[in-house]
Amino acid sequence: MADIQDRNPGSGKFLDTVERLGNALPDPVFIFIGIIGILVGVSVCGAAAGWSAINPVSGEALVAQSLLSEANIQKLFMEMPKTYTSFTPLGLALTIMLGAGIAERSGLFSTLLRGSLAGVPKHYLTPIVFLVGMLTTHAIDAGYLVYVPLAAVIYASAGRHPVLGLVVGFSGAAVGLSGNLIPGQYDVLILGITEIGARLIVPSWTMNPLGNWWFSLAVATLFTGLAWVIVEKVLAPRLGPWTGGVTSGELAATVVTATERRGLQMAGLAALAVIGGFAALTFWPGYSPFLDAAATGGQRLLPLFRSLPAGLFLLFVATGWAYGASTGSIRSHRDVVEMMVKGLEGMLPYLVLIFFAAHFVAMFTWSNLGPIAAILGAEQLRALNAPPALLLPLLATMSAWL
Repeated sequence: MADIQDRNPGSGKFLDTVERLGNALPDPVFIFIGIIGILVGVSVCGAAAGWSAINPVSGEALVAQSLLSEANIQKLFMEMPKTYTSFTPLGLALTIMLGAGIAERSGLFSTLLRGSLAGVPKHYLTPIVFLVGMLTTHAIDAGYLVYVPLAAVIYASAGRHPVLGLVVGFSGAAVGLSGNLIPGQYDVLILGITEIGARLIVPSWTMNPLGNWWFSLAVATLFTGLAWVIVEKVLAPRLGPWTGGVTSGELAATVVTATERRGLQMAGLAALAVIGGFAALTFWPGYSPFLDAAATGGQRLLPLFRSLPAGLFLLFVATGWAYGASTGSIRSHRDVVEMMVKGLEGMLPYLVLIFFAAHFVAMFTWSNLGPIAAILGAEQLRALNAPPALLLPLLATMSAWL
């Protein structure tokens, strides 16, 4: 694509300001440290003031506890390794990323992304590129590194401004972290956070990884419509048509070769094998470890839902290995191990951040401030007698602050 030389000075100054403000923010690790410091101060004040609430489920009286009390200081230091390693999202993320590293570095994700935009109708380019962008979040880094520039080339080849492709592809990939059409590893990760939060009120409460999917699906539907309108009615008229064309090399980068198509076929067979294996372990007569025979209703499938992180790990390993063996990107088992190692290398910043996040969540639980705030907030919402159309956004706002 031809270089885009024009630049709006006003928008450039605005973006420079945004960049400076963003760079002025401390590292997320120190943001968590600051929040922990604030939490300690609030817990001391709450304990001194006698903040309390009655658990509506158990009838237990919950009283704010100072995080500087002897018991909590002892717990902080004695249980520090346990607090870190038992944080649910940590194990889920590492398990899934072991397999995702193979699928990504074998080239499977990249080929899937390139093949997903083949033959897209011009009139439906924006919603389809946006929707596929959401799905790229399941492809880890390939979503941003491969798909966003690919979307620009696709737009340019259709005679539309490539900047639109960059915006739509990037926006879809970003939205995919909170809303998606199909469940995946992020639903499993959100499960850990949701379950920890719910257990502040009901310690024995449990759910399955698909519990957040309805919300995720609603977000995906809403934002796709908004993106379509904003891009076509606001952005596209300002940028105008594209006359720069694309180079043969850029077009070639969007084509899936015969070798890659064969690799996709092998990956598809591997995916069917994994899915079939899980189905057999769930419904095979007389041998169904993924089915709780003592439970009733949807709870019977709880072992299956709890096995989804392992299932995603096996799915990524099987499909990535099958694709790599077919295309030549994997020549021996050593390549597989190396891809696993490379996949976890990108998780090192996450491992540092999650140490402080885990302690914040644990200390929030020890202080009893979480359930007290949730119970008192729910009582205030109930007292408002607000209609459901207003109650839902109020509840979402309160949950976001908590």
